[in-house]
Amino acid sequence: MASALCRTASRLRPVQIFRRIRASSDLLSSSSPPPACISDHGDFSLPRSFFSLSGGIERLEMDGRCLMSTSASGTTSKPSSGDTETKSSGENEKSGGSEGSDGGGSDQKSDRASGKHARGAPVSWMSFFLLFATGAGLVYYYDREKKRHIEDINTNSKAVKEGPSAGKAAIGGPFSLIRDDGKRITEKDLMGKWTILYFGFTHCPDICPDELIKLAAAIDKIKEKSGVDVVPVFISVDPERDTVQQVHEYVKEFHPKLIGLTGTPEEIKSVARSYRVYYMKTEEEDSDYLVDHSIVMYLMSPEMNFVKFYGKNHDVDSLTDGVVKELRQYRK
Repeated sequence: MASALCRTASRLRPVQIFRRIRASSDLLSSSSPPPACISDHGDFSLPRSFFSLSGGIERLEMDGRCLMSTSASGTTSKPSSGDTETKSSGENEKSGGSEGSDGGGSDQKSDRASGKHARGAPVSWMSFFLLFATGAGLVYYYDREKKRHIEDINTNSKAVKEGPSAGKAAIGGPFSLIRDDGKRITEKDLMGKWTILYFGFTHCPDICPDELIKLAAAIDKIKEKSGVDVVPVFISVDPERDTVQQVHEYVKEFHPKLIGLTGTPEEIKSVARSYRVYYMKTEEEDSDYLVDHSIVMYLMSPEMNFVKFYGKNHDVDSLTDGVVKELRQYRK
């Protein structure tokens, strides 16, 4: 707007100057007296119009110079005004752009800040550190508790395996069975010697043979290490099929000192209850069936008192060492 006003004023200046020149000429021609030096001499008297013309020309030259200076200033000021306008508009645009950029930048910053607060907060360094510390603490606590639990189990099992027998367990009792040679015996006939009892049946496909082989090998090693004769005894839990003859032939396949015992179903049930032995028939197919039973060996003292039992997890060496240790503790 300012540049348009400047251009309009520059265009109006020559017209105003021309009007001023014209007004001056009319004024001189009407009212200006001739110079005194000329009017005093009649020879050099000139018409009044000459002086009017002279003064008008002189005024015209002055106005012309003024016009030229005004035009030059207008020409000079015109680009500057344009430049000013451009500069001002540029500054306005720059300021507007900067404001827009500031506004946009602030909006973007606020959006980024809010986005960072929304998305970045869960995975910040502090959150990551706390998560890592918590996980490490849980892992350490779990590992420590696991080690402590394992140590407790090892200590308890070691105390059970290696510690002396304390008290008297409610295992064992009187019984009356038939030996593999056909003679009826009771628990009293086994007193005076260490005895290992094992419950099984002669038709057992694999477990009973394996356990009796292990028992026979341990009996010989116990004799070598301690010099004590331990009597191995096999008691059948299948009285319907395990006759005296069947038991006799069966036990002699493992060890010459192995004694086989059998009896009626009631007698077998009574002795199994006394020694806390479980047994039960499986599905029958004619006369072929299996008997599910406990796989345990019972170490009995010379008084036929229960000392310790050994499960299927013991091998020949551990069984031998365990029995020898009990024998030595008993002597003390």
